[in-house]
Amino acid sequence: MEDKTPVSLRFALLGPLRAWHGERELPLGGPQQRALLALLLLHRGRSVDISTLVDGVWGHAPPAGAVPVVRTYVSRLRKLLEPERAAGDQFQVVVSAGRGYTLRTDTVLSDVDEFEDAVAQARHYRDAGQLDAAVRLLRDALASWQGTPLAGVPGPYARASRDRLAEQRLTALEYCLRCELDLGLHETALPELLALRDAHPLREGLSELLLIALARSGRKAEALEAYARTRRVLVEELGVEPGPALRAVHAGLLADAPYLAPPPRETSRPRTRPDIRSDRRPETGQDTRQNARQDTRQDTRAGTRSDSSGGAQPSDVVRPSQLPADSPLFTGRQSELLRADGLLTCAQGQNSPVIGVVDGMAGAGKTSLAVHWAHRVAHHFPDGSLYVNLRGYDQDRAVMDPSAAIESCLTALGVAPNAVPEGLDAQAALYRSVLAGRRVLILLDNARDTEQVRPLLPGAAGCLVIVTSRRRLSGLVAGHGAHPLTLGLPTAEEAHAILVRRLGRARVDAEPEAAEDIVARCARLPLALAIVAARAALHPGFRLADIAAELRADHGSLDAFTGGDAHTDARAAFSWSYRLLEPEAAALFRRLALHPGPDITASAAAALLGVAARRARALLAELTGASLITERSPGRFGFHDLLRAYAAELAEDEDTEPDRRAALHRMYDHYLHSAHQASLTLGPSRESIDLPLPSAGSTPLTFRGKKQATAWLRAELQVLRAVVENASAHGFQDHAWRTAFSLELYLDRLGYWRDLLEINRTALASAVALGDPVGQAHAHRSLGFSHHRFGQRHDARVHLERALVLFQESGDRIGEALAHRRLGRLTNVEGEHLQALRHFEEAHALYLRHGHRAGEAGVLTDVGWTYILLGDPERALEHCEKAIALQQEIGDPSAEAIAQDCAGYAHHRLGHHDASLGAYARALELCREMGDRFLEAGTLRHIGDAHAAAGRPEPARDAWLDALALLEEAEHPDAETVRRSLDRHSDPPA
Repeated sequence: MEDKTPVSLRFALLGPLRAWHGERELPLGGPQQRALLALLLLHRGRSVDISTLVDGVWGHAPPAGAVPVVRTYVSRLRKLLEPERAAGDQFQVVVSAGRGYTLRTDTVLSDVDEFEDAVAQARHYRDAGQLDAAVRLLRDALASWQGTPLAGVPGPYARASRDRLAEQRLTALEYCLRCELDLGLHETALPELLALRDAHPLREGLSELLLIALARSGRKAEALEAYARTRRVLVEELGVEPGPALRAVHAGLLADAPYLAPPPRETSRPRTRPDIRSDRRPETGQDTRQNARQDTRQDTRAGTRSDSSGGAQPSDVVRPSQLPADSPLFTGRQSELLRADGLLTCAQGQNSPVIGVVDGMAGAGKTSLAVHWAHRVAHHFPDGSLYVNLRGYDQDRAVMDPSAAIESCLTALGVAPNAVPEGLDAQAALYRSVLAGRRVLILLDNARDTEQVRPLLPGAAGCLVIVTSRRRLSGLVAGHGAHPLTLGLPTAEEAHAILVRRLGRARVDAEPEAAEDIVARCARLPLALAIVAARAALHPGFRLADIAAELRADHGSLDAFTGGDAHTDARAAFSWSYRLLEPEAAALFRRLALHPGPDITASAAAALLGVAARRARALLAELTGASLITERSPGRFGFHDLLRAYAAELAEDEDTEPDRRAALHRMYDHYLHSAHQASLTLGPSRESIDLPLPSAGSTPLTFRGKKQATAWLRAELQVLRAVVENASAHGFQDHAWRTAFSLELYLDRLGYWRDLLEINRTALASAVALGDPVGQAHAHRSLGFSHHRFGQRHDARVHLERALVLFQESGDRIGEALAHRRLGRLTNVEGEHLQALRHFEEAHALYLRHGHRAGEAGVLTDVGWTYILLGDPERALEHCEKAIALQQEIGDPSAEAIAQDCAGYAHHRLGHHDASLGAYARALELCREMGDRFLEAGTLRHIGDAHAAAGRPEPARDAWLDALALLEEAEHPDAETVRRSLDRHSDPPA
């Protein structure tokens, strides 16, 4: 199709869903919005109606109001994909089509289209007899995959598409291997075919190719055994015999068919795959690897020769094969293996060796992954493979010296031991010389640091180096262009597959809930799973449920994860990393176990240790580099569950009780004072409480504005909820109720009323334990407010009236006024508006008496809203305008925005739509200046209502869509109300 618009949009679906506009990567929004985009992309320019979109994103149980939500997502995508579109111009990418939408494929590029085009072109080359060209194109296309297609995209359509795309890749790989067999590359293809047969035992096409490759490699007996194995699996699993194609190959094996006979042995090196460089014409490509080096060696002395620089070279070409045996229990890690496959692509056309660095925590399976992948790709390196265990983290701390490592490699490469020179520099120079012009795979396992690895790097292109380490070897990445691969935890499915591989499917499937519990108790750590699975395998009569119960009984300790030796003992494995830390970093590692949240920032870590934030950042970097913690998002660090248990054990053993309690005190002070400052920043005129001075070293934060305060509260919300519970449980009840008070404004605005209810139950219990009537009063007031939000009026009144009494008894007049205001709002909801006015008058008098002008202004807005409910918008407007004037005098934009919104609503009720929109516009301006997205959403809702009342449906719909986007982003329950408004105006936007 001829392009009608410039193609500036590119999409990647063969991995995580990503998009670029020119060179800029686009933020694609939340999971459901990404699912919608994927669905439109994969329909290839075909129209998709609304019902199909809803079903594809949510399945058979969509949320209420799913249709307007889809339209909201489309609206956002249009703005995102066409940022330069002028107002009034037609959309060019996502266009309306009937009651649905189309994403025009002539305006975008996608890696799925490129992959399918490449496969089709490769078939054309094969039909034309250009097998080299076909293989090059297919290998290039297969290397473009970046992991699981549509990784992380939810919904039934994405799940089905993942399966379909994975099948396309496997079909293309099978076709590529068939082409390679046609080229005579049977020995090259064998390792990959063996791995694929194990991964897909029911796929007859792969078994057929495996039989052919084995037979042509002179391994007829293995080919017959492979057929028998495949037939056995097909009969047992599916109850069917092999198909005609596989049976035909088997018959050919029995009859010694000529096409299965090994080819005549050649004196030249066996053929390898054609290079997969896309910048060469396929028709003329040659395998340059075969001519990568010329053998000009001459014997000058026994076992070696001298080169022009006086070094020593091996007299005979030696092909070492030092890789450890691949584990028969390896499973999963498909996305990591695909990323590792990308190293082969990097090697094409590069004038330096390719280096891959696999890092991760102890027990993650770094060595297993590296060895498994090395076996998969070893056939690409005809000059052999080297393996060195650098012993960076072995129990005896006997770290291998680089000089000893080089000497072992040189000996393996054929250099006589007496020809190895003295001194590391001379040895490294000889090592590089011997490797020059050769294609060798080098696996450097268990490295301590960059300095240990650097002398072992080849000097020229052709070799590939894989390094594993618990540390992030940033020096290799920065100084040598190494490609990092941080090995995280396997997925839940992969962890389950580890149990299946070790215990058998029948035993695991017999107790699925127990197996799931074991995976959870092991926190998906491969080492822990291996230890527990070994115990189960050694006791086949034990039920998995009993083993899971043992793990639960250990209450998260490491006692259950002790194997038969140090290498299968989680505690020992962790200790090898811990004991290499500097003392201050080790102390922080122990202190982090005291933190109750899912992750921690540098400022909170500084409070735990009592050091400056800058020092804490450096220590966190050391712990991250040692893979003892992970940086889960920029500036936020977290533990694996078993490492947390290990740190807690160390803290109990090595730190005194006073030291631990002092650390907790600093941490609680940090969160209390920071949350208090954030609350004051969001509502500077809000009624507040006094706090004791923060302890030394608690490093509380201050905020430059509402946006920064809101961002901190949003990021720390889970932590702060945990801090309230944790402080109460550890005897810091004063911190618990005061922190809960500081969170009230933010939690209410975001609609987190359930959280508000829970933390204030804890706050009330804490204040009761302290015998603090003011703390009890604030907790009761907040509980009453929370029950009010849930429509539980009786419970709300009980708590609010109790709060009022406690404030009166304790002499807290500002608290008393606040309780009256809460009771007034509740009474309004109950329809008793005159009684509500009496509560507001009591509050107003208290504020006036104690000079609390912000409270006075706030009550005027409350009174204005009450007059609206009484059907007297003129008196309402009078009070709102007084509130606005007072708020402007005080300088509280947040409270003014609320008053302006209330005035706008009074104008609306009077039928003054233009005046209403003017007040709303001022409120919206204030909200956006402050970055208050909740108040902004409320004002946008009212703007939509005003436009709808004035008979302007399009601007009404636009305002509601903008409000819905903000509320959905915050997962606010009020989003449902806006969806209902949109449902009443449900024509698709143009």
